[in-house]
Amino acid sequence: MHGMKSLLGAVLLVACAAGCARHSPEARQANSSSSTTVYVARRVRTLDAERPIAEALSVRAGKVLAVGTRAEVLAAAGEGARVVELGEVTVVPGLTDAHGHLSGLGHSLAGVRLEGTASRDEVLARVATAPATAWQGDWLIGRGWDQNDWPEKSFPGRAELDAQQPKTPVLLERVDGHALWVNGEALRRAKISKDTPDPAGGRILRGADGEPTGVLVDNAMDLVLAVVPPATDAQVEAQLSAALARCAEVGLTGVHDAGMDLRTYRLLQRWDNEGRLPLRVYAMADGQGAERETYLREGPYQGRMLTMRSVKLLMDGALGSRGAALHAPYSDEPGHRGLLLLSPEEYEARVKAFMSRGFQVATHAIGDRANTLVLETLLRESEATGAGNLRHRVEHAQVMRLEDIQKLGRSGFVASMQPTHATSDMPWAEKRVGPERIQGAYAWRKLKEAGATLAFGSDFPVERPDVLLGLYAARTRQDAEGQPASGWYPAQRLSGEEALEGFTVGAAYAAFAENERGRLKPGMDADFVVLSVDPVEAPAKELLGAQVRLTVVAGAEVYRAP
Repeated sequence: MHGMKSLLGAVLLVACAAGCARHSPEARQANSSSSTTVYVARRVRTLDAERPIAEALSVRAGKVLAVGTRAEVLAAAGEGARVVELGEVTVVPGLTDAHGHLSGLGHSLAGVRLEGTASRDEVLARVATAPATAWQGDWLIGRGWDQNDWPEKSFPGRAELDAQQPKTPVLLERVDGHALWVNGEALRRAKISKDTPDPAGGRILRGADGEPTGVLVDNAMDLVLAVVPPATDAQVEAQLSAALARCAEVGLTGVHDAGMDLRTYRLLQRWDNEGRLPLRVYAMADGQGAERETYLREGPYQGRMLTMRSVKLLMDGALGSRGAALHAPYSDEPGHRGLLLLSPEEYEARVKAFMSRGFQVATHAIGDRANTLVLETLLRESEATGAGNLRHRVEHAQVMRLEDIQKLGRSGFVASMQPTHATSDMPWAEKRVGPERIQGAYAWRKLKEAGATLAFGSDFPVERPDVLLGLYAARTRQDAEGQPASGWYPAQRLSGEEALEGFTVGAAYAAFAENERGRLKPGMDADFVVLSVDPVEAPAKELLGAQVRLTVVAGAEVYRAP
């Protein structure tokens, strides 16, 4: 039940996106365009070099009016201003998750929640007590298992699910979204048998007898997903509302949605047009499936709170399920080099098509081979299409050859990375890639020193969307117990301010919004977050127990802690 009370607080202000237009930033600002609010705090951390620390800021018509001492800001606000005494807190610029999945988060909140399960038996126990929201048609849906957290560390199989659910199709998505664990009924409906070949860029795991075990990796997942009944409109709206509420609750003023399907895009467009979208959403079109043709035809879009000017492509799979594409075989699976989800030729064709339409290209690249291919293609096609000014992005940039780190730094591209991936993966990542390749893995400091812009996110629901956990991971490279004591490859740690910049100025730059957001200075958007601790100077350990007190977007309070 952790967080339930505060989630209700978020629901009151945010989850009404599906029906309470009066609570949206646009609507509230329209009602009070001439009114001014002054916020006074122990510290306002602006990330503005001209005035990095202040004690108050004022807001009018969705913009920052003034930043400075209490007296200066009150004088600028004039008579009749509303004054909010925030107390012993720190105000920071609006925090943006530069790589998340809103529909995935909503789906995860509705389904059987398997994050943190310590064994197969715990997974099965949660499936047995599934909430009513976990059903999609007659399928039971869950998400979040990770075999690396279990004693045996090996992939599960259909037999355990079949014993409990012999007739109900069950689909359980791995924590990284790159593998499914399904039962026999799900395989039967998808017509997957020992004779079904592995699709390009996918693996059907099989037993010694050749029969499918019930685990499908990367593109093989599509064989089952194609036969799952779609969620109803009511389910989609409820899930998306819950996801937005959760984001506001953890202090997010914006999300870069990494690979948005057309159905979600249309719903957010409608909410945005009606003034009902509570957070800023920078959407990356799903460039992997057939819907890419619609996005190519329509081109980029700029609404009030919704922007669509980027496309998400996936070059490879994930390290945890050994789908990340490596130059040399996996250290813990000789002969296997991972999976390319698109052929180099198909990737190049899609990059060229979207660059020509003015889209920023954001590509998932985890393994070192995938990163090499992505960088070479982006550099070549940027020059060929004249699209070098589109700030193309490498999403994850997770395991890189040292020469490719330098190449990314020189390129002008964005390294869109997730600090909590390092702390989640550190118990097993080196087993996958060995002691040499790990030197270029999760290498934030090396990338920053090479000249790359770092934009930070969580990849929710792969990780929790809580930004404070990301700030902690970036500063410490430790788990919540403070292990390893000096941090995992501690030379790659960042300072408190560098970590904060990743979720603010770096994310703003990655969305072409650095003149509107990422700092607190007069004339910029009034997006800010009130925290119980100073994320830059407080001991990093305090971030784990810190609270988000207030989330403000375009001058509107979209979440207030109870």
